[in-house]
Amino acid sequence: MKKSGGAEKKRVRRSPGSVQNGTRDSNSDTPPRKQSAQKDVFQLFAEKVRDHKGLVSRWAVLQETRVEYFRGKDFVNFLKNNSEVKDILEGNKNLDVEEIVNALLQKNLLVRCDRVVKTFRPGKKKLSTWPAHLEIFPDQIFSEYDAFFAWTFVKRRPLWQTLLSFFWPVLTLAICLFPVYPHSCKLLILYSCAGVLLLILSLLLVRATTFGALYVLLGKRVWIFPNILAEEATLRELFRFWPKKDEEERPKWTTRLFYAVAALLVILLLRHHAPDEAARARYQKRMSNIIDDVLEWSPTLALSGMMDKQQNLFNSTEANDTFADESKTNSEQVEDEAFGNVEDSDQTKHEASGNVEDRDQPKHEDHI
Repeated sequence: MKKSGGAEKKRVRRSPGSVQNGTRDSNSDTPPRKQSAQKDVFQLFAEKVRDHKGLVSRWAVLQETRVEYFRGKDFVNFLKNNSEVKDILEGNKNLDVEEIVNALLQKNLLVRCDRVVKTFRPGKKKLSTWPAHLEIFPDQIFSEYDAFFAWTFVKRRPLWQTLLSFFWPVLTLAICLFPVYPHSCKLLILYSCAGVLLLILSLLLVRATTFGALYVLLGKRVWIFPNILAEEATLRELFRFWPKKDEEERPKWTTRLFYAVAALLVILLLRHHAPDEAARARYQKRMSNIIDDVLEWSPTLALSGMMDKQQNLFNSTEANDTFADESKTNSEQVEDEAFGNVEDSDQTKHEASGNVEDRDQPKHEDHI
């Protein structure tokens, strides 16, 4: 009996929940799986919001790390226009914006940031709307005005990025094997690259010309394709044609006149130092010859060129042999002529000596 009583006491002490008047504590009624499910709700909500196209976000550098961030007022407008996203929170969908963001901050799904540069740039009266460099804000609480929030979790990689990661080494290998491509493929790549480069340069020229003309004539800053040179812009924002409204003050007429005169002087200077027609024609001819050599080359021409080289080599060998034979014949003739001249000279000497003897003989006879 004593042992059984002691066992009952031990069982009471080891019981996880306290029992009072036949009721248990309400905190012990929640199963562990349900508590973990409630924690995952905010994770699902954060992933849904981050992938949603309605929330405007940008990329910046936070302590040498590239992060995606959004503004507090944009998040408020996003939840107002897309209230169905809050259904993911289930029991917490009735929370207001401040409570939701504070919950995300507590779960380390978000971190509040602040701009690094807090001074105005020269000639500007407003701070940058989307700063490129951020730092962690000391107070990790929600604020709608001039507050930035960066996502701390890794975004799920879409399918096209996964496929691109597999095809990227193949593309690198294909670039390395460009010298062994067929001639038609080389021409296709050459024309494609030249066309893309010409398109980019033409777009930048038209963009700058439009901005300069509207700035001087109307005093408005209008950049068509405003994000074409932005590093943090997405692919969809990169090709956006129409710019945003100019929020800066209108420039003074003296500033516009100064830039107009400077542009006119630059144009006159370039026109004065431009090459003449003869130099332009020489340069064009030289460049056209180089391009023609690249475009008109083909394996058949290469083979015919090799055959021509072989024929020229054969002809030059025959010419050298003929020249050697002719030189040998000429040398033999020269030697024969020289030997004949020597014999003629000996004969002449002999005849001369005979003539001398004939002249001496009558004198001897007269003396007798």
